[in-house]
Amino acid sequence: MPHFGLMSTADSYNTEQGALLRARLHIRGGKRRLRQGKISAGIVTLYDALSFAMRWYISSPERREKLLIRNGESLNDDKTVFEILKRSGLKDPAFDFMELDQLADRALEDEMAGYDYSAVLNSVTSFMTLLGVMPFDESRLPPEDPSAF
Repeated sequence: MPHFGLMSTADSYNTEQGALLRARLHIRGGKRRLRQGKISAGIVTLYDALSFAMRWYISSPERREKLLIRNGESLNDDKTVFEILKRSGLKDPAFDFMELDQLADRALEDEMAGYDYSAVLNSVTSFMTLLGVMPFDESRLPPEDPSAF
């Protein structure tokens, strides 16, 4: 996913702050795409935001030591990380990770014009708030280029 010079892709994979910035940029971008009617792109962007929000959460030594991580579990797999978070007490009844995962797979294959995304957006927002990624002051993010996809 292009970042239009707003962040370092390498930092998003290698640093706690980079993962948080990517999550927040993609929350903002995903919501904008949904508002613009680019439903599939918005859903995929929100999934990426969630992926990096979870990466941010587990990258903190203070937060990680409280997680119930089993031997052999891959912290590079979103489904596994979500299960670890859930097992460790970060549960949100409004959020269904598998539903979002399947929806993102569908969005990668089809343009979902007319899809009512409001419930998905609300559940993602709720889980991002539980993780501590939201709310945030969008004015503190690098400004978006309106011509960007």
